[in-house]
Amino acid sequence: MSNLEREPGVITTSGVVRAVDVLEARKAAIGDGTEVRRLLPQRALRTVGAWCFLDHYGPDDVSRGVGMHVPPHPHIGLQTATWLFQGHVLHRDSLGSQALIRPGELNLMTSGRGIVHAEESPRGRPATLHGLQLWIALPDGDRFTDPSFAHHAVLPVVEEAGAIVTVAVGEYRGEQSPAHVFTPLAGYEVNVQAGAAFTLPTRPDFEYAVVAVDGAATVAGAHVEPGLLAHLPPGVTGIELEPEGARGRFFVIGGAPFAERLVMWWNFVARTSEEIAQAREDWAAGRFATVRGYAGDPLPAPALPAGRLCPR
Repeated sequence: MSNLEREPGVITTSGVVRAVDVLEARKAAIGDGTEVRRLLPQRALRTVGAWCFLDHYGPDDVSRGVGMHVPPHPHIGLQTATWLFQGHVLHRDSLGSQALIRPGELNLMTSGRGIVHAEESPRGRPATLHGLQLWIALPDGDRFTDPSFAHHAVLPVVEEAGAIVTVAVGEYRGEQSPAHVFTPLAGYEVNVQAGAAFTLPTRPDFEYAVVAVDGAATVAGAHVEPGLLAHLPPGVTGIELEPEGARGRFFVIGGAPFAERLVMWWNFVARTSEEIAQAREDWAAGRFATVRGYAGDPLPAPALPAGRLCPR
């Protein structure tokens, strides 16, 4: 998915953010005005491990019209991870990949030095679309790697007393996701029985963030609902998850704190303003590869902010 804001702000990170509790999403529009809850990045919390972007969208009725419709757009310096709770999304990219993602499956695209992709609701889709779009910042030594795409239809599932954990990224209880990432990370969908409380074991060297997918819940003693993100700094050895309603679905991300300074603008993750400006120029000049099979024009790049790209 793209950042489709017409005037995207510049995000910089430096060092490690500590001790953030519950943060409120800001609203952003994608496609034909579909509204998403943008939980990362925020001024108070730029990254969770190397996770640097998190949109939570839906449930949306896509039975009429085009549904999700994100034209071809470029990425550099990151991996995109697409996760669905309901519905289908069709992915196409400039490598020639085409993959239909369904709930419980993972699309993981590595942009490396540059890739272009599009996402749209396919014909014959379910009526409801609900999911997450996440980005992972590539570490400095890997950010110019070759672009690649992987669709993981089968992922480890761990059933425990009171909960079912799907391992999208990383490892849990000895079960390892097949997804290849470049820094120590965790990404889990956790389904907790209504009326129950479940403590998710965690690594004390990781920081974590939790999305309450379907409704209100208690996360480590804090009230969280869609549009809020609970963040726990390193040192935590378990996160108590307790649904407050009939459904208890959570998505948990975590990772070793990412200390590298990032500059993020539009769909690019870089280290300097010059890299961002060059990537935008390359896209505007048609130097990126194209997405075959997509009916429509690519997404135009917004104008760069006036003056310095990176705020002081």
